[in-house]
Amino acid sequence: MSTKKITAVVAATALGVGVLAACGGESEDAKSAEGAAATGSGSKTVTLVSHESFAASEDVLKQFTKETGYTVKVLKSGDAGEALNKEILTKGSPQGDVFFGVDNTLLSRALDHGLFTPYEAKGLAQVRDEVRLDKEQHRVTPVDTGDICVNYDKKYFADKKLAPPRTFDDLAKPEYRNLLVVENAATSSPGLGFLLGTIGAYGADGWQDYWKKLDANGVKVVDGWEQAYNEEFSGSAGGKKAGADRPLVVSYASSPPVEVLYSEPQPDKAPTGVATGTCFRQIEFAGLLKGAKNEAGGKALLDFLVSKTFQEDMPLNMFVNPVRDDAKLPELFTKHGEVVEKPATVPADDIAKNREQWIQSWSSLVLK
Repeated sequence: MSTKKITAVVAATALGVGVLAACGGESEDAKSAEGAAATGSGSKTVTLVSHESFAASEDVLKQFTKETGYTVKVLKSGDAGEALNKEILTKGSPQGDVFFGVDNTLLSRALDHGLFTPYEAKGLAQVRDEVRLDKEQHRVTPVDTGDICVNYDKKYFADKKLAPPRTFDDLAKPEYRNLLVVENAATSSPGLGFLLGTIGAYGADGWQDYWKKLDANGVKVVDGWEQAYNEEFSGSAGGKKAGADRPLVVSYASSPPVEVLYSEPQPDKAPTGVATGTCFRQIEFAGLLKGAKNEAGGKALLDFLVSKTFQEDMPLNMFVNPVRDDAKLPELFTKHGEVVEKPATVPADDIAKNREQWIQSWSSLVLK
């Protein structure tokens, strides 16, 4: 959402929580953290800094609060890019203990600034190897994945008797003029993910020409996912209330279940669809902030984020995919979400080397 990063997005629904529980586990750090919380020696509060879309269910929060004695204060700092920039500005004197929401599009920026203290979270053995992008140093812990894709308003296209777009190429066609809203690649992780998707599709030498076509075709750019999805996109519940007029939006492959879950009554089919030929795979991470006041509690919190309980709770709260192999997806998620078999990809080294230049070039092209 995040997510996303429905996004996202994850991802796609921002359910605010002020307090959540941290899993103590069996590690010595977690045991000492639990002891400190129980005896009152040391802080009982762990501060989790996050983007706007972090969420967890009350039952899970209560369970982990009971197990560890810790409560976690959630400090939401805007979209993922904005939240990360704030942490870079406060490096060494962080706003909290753990940061959640840095993804593979921005990971090198966080690591290059030395924001995190290495910690190997309990449960990583159950996490898929392909998402462990820092597995040698453990500066960050993978928490979820999500596919950033264009979503479409099914009713709009049915009423117009127009087939919805399926690929990046389709979006630049005249029949979709003035229909697409995207997020700013300089301020939004879904926006940057979509830009990287076009780079993956058209290459370092072809993506700029593609964006010139999108620009000429009336693409609209807004700051972040919340505005794009809930204010500009005609297919979302929020967009309908706002009188939105854009039936195409950059969101997540898991966004359609959101519209089903929060509809009364719940429809048999989601009112939105996914253009599966426009997707980019996002991986979100959490890390123990260097200079954290409650380091032991922060480590326990990282254990919690990769625990099976949290991983299985996560899909219907943040609408992202778990990274644990043994975590099961809920039926509503699998029924109405989209499985993207071949998302566009860009190697992590290429992102790290070229990201800032790509963003600058994109801004010059689109943000006139």
